[in-house]
Amino acid sequence: MKVFKDIFFSLALVLLTVTTARAESNEIPITPVETLSPLLFPNNQRPFFFLTASSENVESNDFYDHSKKSYQAQEDSRFNKLKRWYEATTHSSSAFTVGFYPYGATFDGDNIWVSNSGSNSLTKLRANDGALIGTYAVGSLPRGIVFDGTNIWVANSGSNNITKLRASDGTILGAYAVGFYPDGVAFDGANIWVANSGSNNVTKLRVSDGTVLGTYAVGYNPIGVIFDGANIWVANSNSNSITKLRASNGFVLGTYAVGWIPKWVAFDGVNIWVTNYGNGKVTKLRAGDGTVIGTYAVGICPYGIAFDGVNIWVANTGSNNVIKIRVSDGTVLDTYNVGLNPRGVIFDGTNVWVVNYDSVTITKLLCF
Repeated sequence: MKVFKDIFFSLALVLLTVTTARAESNEIPITPVETLSPLLFPNNQRPFFFLTASSENVESNDFYDHSKKSYQAQEDSRFNKLKRWYEATTHSSSAFTVGFYPYGATFDGDNIWVSNSGSNSLTKLRANDGALIGTYAVGSLPRGIVFDGTNIWVANSGSNNITKLRASDGTILGAYAVGFYPDGVAFDGANIWVANSGSNNVTKLRVSDGTVLGTYAVGYNPIGVIFDGANIWVANSNSNSITKLRASNGFVLGTYAVGWIPKWVAFDGVNIWVTNYGNGKVTKLRAGDGTVIGTYAVGICPYGIAFDGVNIWVANTGSNNVIKIRVSDGTVLDTYNVGLNPRGVIFDGTNVWVVNYDSVTITKLLCF
């Protein structure tokens, strides 16, 4: 689609130039509308910038002043309309180098933090321009990562612990033992929750000092974890289910079947969304009672998922892209190519960031 838009934009620009030249040589002006319509817009269906021009009275001296200065101004106006349309329908992106095998990401209000599972480090990038601010050593195989409002927490899958760093300067404030092969991490406003994929449980730690407040059994191979404002949801990758626990005491409120090999979880304010890695779909459940509202096809091997306040974004590791879907009905709104084997997805309030595991990069999507 983008290739077509690029070709169209170039063609329209050439035609605008040609029509301007003809007008300047005192030929009868022919508008870009008349030139392009038979070729690109059958049945008189034209984009808005042409409709604007074609709605004018082309015979009027007010519109076609044959002086060079006036006609050039009119052509400049049409070009600006064309340019605005192109920018409004074209996606731009930038990719920034991070560490080896980047996995997860979080946003601290100003910066993007990326866990590099192959480098045993975190990369901190300035969100507005992707500039590298720092790289900080943590434990072995860092994976899930979250911001608690002041500090960064990252689960070290190979060290069976979680590291707490000060967000302002990356200073390590502590490392705390959790279960085996910790993966996903979530913050409930007072505590940190860690999904221990090798222990089939979740650990709850007090955010102030890392004290373990409880360990709670869930399904097999828990990966993703999210807080919905009252409860914790954990995706059980080898149980094809998601478990809901009361955040205050870890009591299991329910376990609900989802798709095959669920990985990551997102909350849209009302519903829970789960990526099903094994069947190329996402499941939407009502947070209140776990009722499955819908299952929607996405790409190949979906992994990371995020909510931007309006839409859901899903990273497809086997398709090397992310898709944007409408929250209300799961309709696919757009597809964006990113790097190889995308994993984590986050939203920084303006842009979507996608971690590319096999490209050693993170992609920032500028979605006009």
